[in-house]
Amino acid sequence: MCSEWQQFLDTFSRLGKRAVGLGRITALLKALGEPQKSLDFIHITGTNGKGSICEMLSEVFIRSGYKTGLFTSPYIREYNDRIRINGANISDEELAKLLPKVKAAAESTGFMSDFSQFEITQAAAFCYFAKQECDIVILEAGLGGLLDSTNVIDKNVCSVIGSVSFDHTAVLGETIEEIAFQKAGIIKPGCPCILSPCNDERVVRVFEKAASEKGSELIIPDMSSIRRLGEGLDNGFYFDGLRCFEGEYSPAMAGEHQIRNALSVIYASYYADKEYDIWAQAVKDGIAAATIPGRAQYISKQPLLILDGGHNPDAGKALAQVLSSEGGGFTALIGMSADKNIADYLRYVMPYIDRFLCIDDYCDRALDKGELASLIVSLGSQAKVSSLSEGLDEVKSQSKGLICGSLFLVAAVEGKI
Repeated sequence: MCSEWQQFLDTFSRLGKRAVGLGRITALLKALGEPQKSLDFIHITGTNGKGSICEMLSEVFIRSGYKTGLFTSPYIREYNDRIRINGANISDEELAKLLPKVKAAAESTGFMSDFSQFEITQAAAFCYFAKQECDIVILEAGLGGLLDSTNVIDKNVCSVIGSVSFDHTAVLGETIEEIAFQKAGIIKPGCPCILSPCNDERVVRVFEKAASEKGSELIIPDMSSIRRLGEGLDNGFYFDGLRCFEGEYSPAMAGEHQIRNALSVIYASYYADKEYDIWAQAVKDGIAAATIPGRAQYISKQPLLILDGGHNPDAGKALAQVLSSEGGGFTALIGMSADKNIADYLRYVMPYIDRFLCIDDYCDRALDKGELASLIVSLGSQAKVSSLSEGLDEVKSQSKGLICGSLFLVAAVEGKI
């Protein structure tokens, strides 16, 4: 990307001024001609799982013959991978054309100093998707739902919510009900909502109430509708809950939680099929093809090296299932952001990790590595401080290595492993 426009983006903070409504993103998009009005969306949120659901759904629509926009965050390899059409990142040239228009529009709103980088990026994405006449946009919420800038859309084909648990409590609320209320904010009147199975009953009650008030059908896939086809990390399963999409499925991404995500995608595809012609084989192939760097990603099998960017307790629980299936005994290179619930994350993964190499030189949000190591030791495990380069060399030399704790760490090690 042109350095001038990278510098422009870097003038905005990650979160911007705390939002109390959707006024500033509405003003920005209005100044840009309301590009979102010409687009159809599937809107996805959740504490965990939303990225995987987005990738699977994008693959399904691409394989069904539709021009498919995808907006996600954060980026993994490069800034451009947050905005994609049919799997291809927006080019530097397209960004260089769009960002001056977004800058001028932002300056005209009177909110210039309040915008987040996310909102500026979202506005550029909507303009790009509209210009390219996308048939559908798979839209991942950034934080929460109700007050998230992506919730500026008026309607969607359906809403999809992944696992809901504790994260970003300073913004979303201290209780699971408060967090669920924010996530349920993406439900649109008369538009169906798919809630991933195995959520807490308190979460389910919040969504039942929100869906009832909006006149929206709430669908929670039934895990009893599947039959596992393999053991351990074999994610194959047979599904017979919907006649048009019954059959065998094999998610590419490892972990029991990916079966739940795949079920949500199957149901979202079924409801989208009322407006789009979704091919049953495209659903199977899309689920089998979708991958994301750093989602229980197997870098190598011998020696075993796994990369995982999960950073909250629910993600730790999912990772623990993967590590357990490999028999534990890992050496882990770990870095975590200071604002996360680190202790509860660690309690899930520690039984499968013999020792930790703690680092903080991969991003400016990282918890001090000495503090992280002290916390790990206080919880009963072995830890020492390291650097990114030295820690990578050491963990790659082990028979069982793990790199974990942050998506920012995933981005930092891309191309180095």
